[in-house]
Amino acid sequence: MTLPIRRATRALCTLAVSGLVLSGCSQPSLVDDPYSRVIDQATGSFPLPSGAVYDAADSRPPQPPETETDLSTLAPDSETPEERIPEIHKRGRIIVGVDQSLNLLSFRDSSSGELAGFEVSLAQEIARDIFGNPDAVEFRYVDSTERTKALESGTVDIVLRTMTVTAKRREKVLFSAPYLHSRAGVLVSSPGGDTKPSDVKDGRICVSKSSTTEELIRRNSPDSMLLLVGNWSDCLVAIQNGQAEVVVADDTILAGINDQDPSTAIVQRGLSEENYAAGIAKDNPGLVRQVNDTLERIRTDGTWQALYDTWFGPFLPEGEQPVPTYAESEAN
Repeated sequence: MTLPIRRATRALCTLAVSGLVLSGCSQPSLVDDPYSRVIDQATGSFPLPSGAVYDAADSRPPQPPETETDLSTLAPDSETPEERIPEIHKRGRIIVGVDQSLNLLSFRDSSSGELAGFEVSLAQEIARDIFGNPDAVEFRYVDSTERTKALESGTVDIVLRTMTVTAKRREKVLFSAPYLHSRAGVLVSSPGGDTKPSDVKDGRICVSKSSTTEELIRRNSPDSMLLLVGNWSDCLVAIQNGQAEVVVADDTILAGINDQDPSTAIVQRGLSEENYAAGIAKDNPGLVRQVNDTLERIRTDGTWQALYDTWFGPFLPEGEQPVPTYAESEAN
């Protein structure tokens, strides 16, 4: 359901989206802090989403970009689910960490009250292959900043929550083969829906904390103001309340925001390329093989394409399942 749209009066600032060059407002600040007036105007009478904070993009050095991400993973083997993951099989259900408000990917359907979306459907396919029952899944909500910790603590068996494969994350968790390919892009608040990059004003950017796109902005737009949120769905609220005019995120996430609020517009894609994979605890390589077995099955029988077309086809047509790169053993 689309929330009521409320936008704060925009200051006359500039945003060159095509180069991702975002500049802060040049109006005089109320105090010595150059961002005080920007923050005051942005928040207005609406509280920020829970846990959200403003932060200057140059408040800390950005993480250096990865030159090439290692996507290698363990190949499926000839063992049965009971042999690969005996504890999970004995339990009778698999525990999967997901979002509950990321439209199209993993969200709670307001009409049914049930979780739905591409990542939810993928979890059900994994359960189908383990137990012969797609409903043998216990879904647990995992914040984007807590995904690795949830795996390390054993709170969940798998994380299916837009978890991009990075070298830093591979130090702490195992990854399946990628199940979805995305490209970072830019979404803006657009009353007419026809906004071009040259039309965009104001440089407050909503982005998820600890995401790869946060680092992208810190590297490429050090003069901008970030609104850091714990969940991507908070960016929809922020952009409708005038607390941000720009969202930089993966196109799969932007598609979900655009679906909920058609007055927004995706004005650019391809700022970077991301690969989502299932995150799995380091001590469970058998589960990696099991998930990869499912990914091979849904490639062969057409299930992956059917799921993609259902959830993303209207927004991001012609998607294809990423091709896996298998290794004989886990390198990390």
